[in-house]
Parts: sequence; structure tokens; C-alpha cells
Amino acid sequence: MNRSLSQKILNASGAEALVVTQPDLRFYLTSFESSFGVVIADAVSTRFLTDSRYLEAAKSSVAEGIRVEEYPRGESLASLLGGYKSIAVSLENTPATDYLALKSAGYEILNSTPAFEECMAVKSPEELAAVKAACVAADNAFIALLPQIKEGMTENEVAALLEYLMRGNGASGTSFSTICAFGANASVPHHETGNTKLKFGDIVLIDFGCKVGGYCSDCTRTLLFGDDGRHGQFKSAYAHVLKAHMLVKEKFTSGMTGSQGDAIARDYLKEHGLDKYFTHSLGHGIGINIHENPNLSPKSNSVFADGMVFSDEPGVYFEGEFGIRIEDTVTLHNGRVVSLTDSDKSLTIL
Repeated sequence: MNRSLSQKILNASGAEALVVTQPDLRFYLTSFESSFGVVIADAVSTRFLTDSRYLEAAKSSVAEGIRVEEYPRGESLASLLGGYKSIAVSLENTPATDYLALKSAGYEILNSTPAFEECMAVKSPEELAAVKAACVAADNAFIALLPQIKEGMTENEVAALLEYLMRGNGASGTSFSTICAFGANASVPHHETGNTKLKFGDIVLIDFGCKVGGYCSDCTRTLLFGDDGRHGQFKSAYAHVLKAHMLVKEKFTSGMTGSQGDAIARDYLKEHGLDKYFTHSLGHGIGINIHENPNLSPKSNSVFADGMVFSDEPGVYFEGEFGIRIEDTVTLHNGRVVSLTDSDKSLTIL
């Protein structure tokens, strides 16, 4: 990223100055991660102000054309904005106390969120490369994990091993808390990974992802730990979820809406009596954050375009019995879906 990006968002917001305090949006503009700082951009310059903990690193790492300055100790944010009449902030992400302080200081406040969402939805080649690297790290870690899964391991132990392997493959950390669910726990889409022990015949659902260069990957695989011969319904449902997943890759194109994409999977599952078990939307945007715009849901009117990155994750959940989700991180290139995570999706029996 470089200063032209902050100028683009400033111009779209219609204010005299753009003010960014949120860590994810700061990173998007500066390419520098920190727990504290503020970006202030106007028609003349873009500045990143932070404290002494980050100054040295920031000066050598921030995006081209952005000036790094030390945040004046004891100064309020409002006091740094003298001379402006209107400022743009991300209203959805600004604490009420900050908003009220700026408002009471007399600034006209405009919303920069729509401009950020529009820019962040379409990834640059550099961003796509970072996402792809995160996907490769996740794929390689998962492949390395499978032969190490043993009976008696807990969900926590499997999740911790996978996270270790992702770091070993170049990740800086996870995109979110890894979900590992054994047996009936898989029927809860966002199961809280715990101390349930793995036993022969268990269904295993693992939802995982990692970050490389500040960008996320997201992947889910469902498998069997041994086949006890009692999984006929599961295997049938798995085949249908996989088919729904692949149909999205075959039929979804640039120019379609999120609701049309969701319908590709949902309508197929409905044909086989499974739509009532598909309890969440088909997918979500992925980037610096694990959940971003645009979305693929029954009500989404987002129009998809080349360069957008999102998940393709149909699933079905039978309460108290089992759950299945098959998810890849994908993008649109030349109008077609291209998978960025690519480990085997056929039913694996360990």
C-alpha cells in the first residue's frame, strides 16, 4: 500500500481529513502492525503517529509516502486535528467516547466505512499474494497434521498441533481460534474446542486458518477417524455438501450477487432435503480480517468482481448427531472461481 490509497479513501469520504485509529484499518493504510497509533491524511500528506515502542520499526516499514511521527504524549486526538472543519472516521468501529470527544470539539464527522469497504473488497496483486501464502501455509500444515492424529488426543491437542504446524510453515499466527470438533460436537457450527477425546469412528471437523503478511486464510475439512460401518447417513450428506461446494466453484462468476452464489449451494441441498440443515450463509469476504465484505448470503446484494477473496463453505448440521462443513478460501480471476486453499476435499478416513 502507499499514500495514494489513503488519498483515495479520503476523497471518497468527502472530508478535509481522514482519521484512522482502528488497528486493522491502520494496517491496511500503512502495512505496519501496531497496538497503538493514528493515521491522519489530508490533501497534502498522510501521517502515522505512534509511540516510542514502534517508532524505529515504523520508520523502516510503513508504506511509501507516509510520514512517521511520534504521538505527542498527553495530547488528545481532537487536539491533533486543529485546522480541519470536517473529518472522516469509521463510525461503525469508533468507540462512543472518541466520537463524542470529536463531536464536542466541533468537528463535522463523516463516515469513512463505505470507502474502506469498497477498497478492501478488491485485493491488489500484493494482497492476493499474501492471502495465497497464508492458504499454502494452512494447506501444508493440515496435510502434515493428518498422520499425527491419534486416538485419545483431545480437541485442544489437535488444534494446538495444527497451530504449531501453521507457524512452522511461515504463519505469524492464526486467523481465528481454531475449531476442532469430535463426534457429535461437530453438529455445532462454531463449537468451542475442548477436552473431548478422540475415539475410533468419530467424525472430525476442523475449521482453521492462519495469517501471513497480515492477511488471512480460512479452511474447513471434515473427516472420519476410522470407519465403524455406521456412517451411511453421514457419507451421503458429505457427498451432497461436497457437490454443493464444487457447484459454486463451477457456476459462480464475476457480476453475480452474493445471494445468487448462496443459492447455487442452497438450492442443490434443497433438492436433496438438506437445506433446512444448512443454517448459515455460504461465505464471507476474507482479507486482513477473517470476516470482511462482501458476503454470500440469501439477502446479499453485493456484486462480486475479480480480485475479491471469499469463502465457499456450505455445511449441514444434525443436532446431537454430526455436522459437515467443507470450506475453501477462493478468489475470482478472469470471471471464474479459483481456489486458494486446495488440500484434498474427498472424504478422508484416517
